[in-house]
Amino acid sequence: MTGCYENRELSWLRFNERVLEEAEDERVPLCERLSFLSIFQSNLDEFFMVRVGSLHDQNLIDPKARDGKTNLTAAEQIEKVLASTRQLCKRRDRVYGALMDRLGEIGISLINFHTISGKAEKKLASLFKHSYLPYLSSIVVSKKQAFPFLNNKEIYAVCVLANKADKERIGIVPCTSTAFRRLIEVPDTPGSFMLAEELILHYLPSMFPNYTVTSKTLARITRNADIDADAIYDDELDYRDHMAEVVKRRQRLCPIRMELSRSIDPAVVDRLCQQLDLRQDQVYSYGTPLDVSFFGEIRDRLRSRAELFYPSFRPQDTAQMNLSKPILPQVIEKDVLLHFPYDSVRPFLSMLNEAAEDPTVERISMTLYRLAPHSKVVEALEAAALNGKRVDVLVELKARFDEENNIEWSWRLEEAGCHVIYGVEHLKVHSKLCLITRNTAGGKQFITQVGTGNYNEKTSRLYTDLCYITADPVIGLEAEAVFEALLKAETVDGLQQLLVAPNGLQNRILEMIDQQIAVTRAGGTGHIRAKLNSLSDKAIIDKLIEAGQAGVTVDLIIRGINCLRSGIPGKTDNIRVISVVGRFLEHSRIYIFGDGPAEKIYIASADWMTRNTLRRVEVACPIQDPDARERIVTIFRVMWEDNCSARDQEPDGTYRRRYPGREKPLRCQNWLYEDAVERARKLPASDKEAPGIE
Repeated sequence: MTGCYENRELSWLRFNERVLEEAEDERVPLCERLSFLSIFQSNLDEFFMVRVGSLHDQNLIDPKARDGKTNLTAAEQIEKVLASTRQLCKRRDRVYGALMDRLGEIGISLINFHTISGKAEKKLASLFKHSYLPYLSSIVVSKKQAFPFLNNKEIYAVCVLANKADKERIGIVPCTSTAFRRLIEVPDTPGSFMLAEELILHYLPSMFPNYTVTSKTLARITRNADIDADAIYDDELDYRDHMAEVVKRRQRLCPIRMELSRSIDPAVVDRLCQQLDLRQDQVYSYGTPLDVSFFGEIRDRLRSRAELFYPSFRPQDTAQMNLSKPILPQVIEKDVLLHFPYDSVRPFLSMLNEAAEDPTVERISMTLYRLAPHSKVVEALEAAALNGKRVDVLVELKARFDEENNIEWSWRLEEAGCHVIYGVEHLKVHSKLCLITRNTAGGKQFITQVGTGNYNEKTSRLYTDLCYITADPVIGLEAEAVFEALLKAETVDGLQQLLVAPNGLQNRILEMIDQQIAVTRAGGTGHIRAKLNSLSDKAIIDKLIEAGQAGVTVDLIIRGINCLRSGIPGKTDNIRVISVVGRFLEHSRIYIFGDGPAEKIYIASADWMTRNTLRRVEVACPIQDPDARERIVTIFRVMWEDNCSARDQEPDGTYRRRYPGREKPLRCQNWLYEDAVERARKLPASDKEAPGIE
């Protein structure tokens, strides 16, 4: 299917371009636009650390190997990524300038030494001398002083030094410290600020009194973070100690990008590249700050200006249960579907706390991937263990960039008496699964919760995710089988209800696509709908193409990576792809096969990526409750009809933003919140909990 595939890395860059579009969009409140620009940068940093880092490693291991979809070598992919990133960053710089102009209109500006008064400069000189200089160290690179190790993503002042006796040398000063503030209020100039690195750069000559500074810049290094924890496993170490070692090693991996805040002598750039083993095309020069995280502090200073932010928002109590009464009996009577952040996470937390106290509950089993800083989920599990319940917790220590947090949580859970396990060798456990086992007069009883997102109260207010709670005995038995396998560091196979990777997810998805092909060929109407973060599994992509060519309608909502090009005449013209980027991060995964009563509806922790379908433990759960099924179909429909936040994929892989035109504006996330508010209105006043408990 030549021409039907999109390169994974370039597709991801298209996604980050959509994030940048939100920072450009004047319909988005100003302070939210600042957030989107910060997200764009942090996304790009992680992309270089992980994906470009991975391509770098692939190029070293097997430079002739080619991508299975677009037939590009790792080197060719890196070349295209670097060129595309350069264009994106030029656009980013224009957006930054426009945002600073808007901030200037409301009295906030970021200035430099060319625009401040002499009086203010004297005060800044004093500030530098007394509050910054004591915490700074300077390095002169010479034969006796080796080039220093530059920390990942930290900012350094770099200068060219000259004196009468020696040839030119390089001076380096770290600009990042917890000892001083990065955003400095300029004296006698209300609303004006300067960044610490610019202050340091200005007074850099005072730190090298025996030299003349001939040119200077700010530099920031991005290092490879793609380290295979299994490949370097040392069986002499405790697994937690091993993962701590992985984190340390990651901090010292090779540089893959250097960013400069201004131009500097090309010969110096060459020397820096030699020291850091970088090529010239891995160097980026900007006219903007190297790190825009200071926007967070500016946002905080503007909190009183409500018009600069999205309207206030509070997750709603669900009308599906009476929160003033015990939760477990209500869940046993009827399945519950929660849609975060529109619905409050309180019912789930209440259920977990109730299970910790309920004398009929004998066991709680749970998988944990990423947790909130002060996790109420962990508190509930600790309480359950202290109350004598058996608590089995799988803590995934290989959750990228959360390894240190999860190591700490695992120690804390063990100290409370929980049985902590780490999963299956060579597989990440990414499933969102919780099983409460009760011992009742009628025998063993299960309450199973399956989610699309992490057990994280903080992100439950920022990410859209689904949480399904059911007392279905078959699903409970299958969830128990999943946990029993994990306790043995094994995987399950042959389940009937749950789709569980790595053995029973991809194959079942392919079977259900085949079923829709058969329906169409028999004269019916085949229909496949999926909402995903990413699509890159070639086996599934090829089957979707086959389905589309057989006449099946394929509708896909894919937020991020999408390696399938839709709408190509004669090839993928029955496939449509949209992406929604808005206030909340679209994170839920929904699979729908067919229409009407025959629909098969699942929610899942898994995207349709090979890493999810074949190299992780993931769980997809069938939705059986009629009300829950109807709500999920409505969620998909409303997102599909969005004409404000949605983008349509074009046959060339680009995305075109939708605008309402003469139609009534429909922003799906606003609609879903208003729908949650309307649902909450059905609750009697006595059933509603006071705000601010989460």
